[in-house]
Amino acid sequence: MAQTITRNGNALAYRATPGAGPGVVFLGGFKSDMQGTKALALEDWARAQGRAFLRLDYSGHGESGGTFEEGGIGDWFRDAMAVIESATTGPQVIVGSSMGGWISLLVARTHPERVAGLVTIAAAPDFTEDGYWAAFDPDQRATVMDKGRISVPSDYGDPYVITRRLIEDGRDHLVLRTPLRLHVPVRMLQGTADEAVPVATALRLLDHMEGDDIRLTLVKDADHRFSTGPDLALIQRSVEEVIAAI
Repeated sequence: MAQTITRNGNALAYRATPGAGPGVVFLGGFKSDMQGTKALALEDWARAQGRAFLRLDYSGHGESGGTFEEGGIGDWFRDAMAVIESATTGPQVIVGSSMGGWISLLVARTHPERVAGLVTIAAAPDFTEDGYWAAFDPDQRATVMDKGRISVPSDYGDPYVITRRLIEDGRDHLVLRTPLRLHVPVRMLQGTADEAVPVATALRLLDHMEGDDIRLTLVKDADHRFSTGPDLALIQRSVEEVIAAI
């Protein structure tokens, strides 16, 4: 049974496993939820280690209230922070997958006192601007701005609805346009066969971040899901490495 808190009128669902600190927090991707393979595998690992663990659903995602199309990066960042503040104590190791990687960077930039380390998996910083908006042709951009939304194909089922609010709110939360200094150990994981987030994005983020302990691991032929047995084992090892480096 999920636990919940309320933010901005929406019930935010989460599952917190008690254990030793620093705890581990998993932040999922765009239109993903806390029942994904990576979240559950990491929870099993944390439980076996006796380590505190938290997974959650942003508003409009999974078991949480709200409507997906009404949300934006800022909303989901604030959702994540509200749950982290409510369900954890002290600095946490944040594991961010895809959009969750972007949100984890916002957490680290805005609330560094709550972050002990970062692990990103196919991080997608600024994807609303550098992915969707950059790829839209003039007609698609006009549709978004005039009608407020456009549907685009998805490799994961139903088309995604990209809204004007998502684009404009994303511009208020970009992380690749201003300095990004991180004072914690960071491990970035990226598959070379990822068609949603290219290796070039990981290299751009690596070059942009400033810090004393930042490493990028490229996994040949891994795709955006990053959910095979070896992929999951690498995520766990990366979390262990970050904890050891704290």
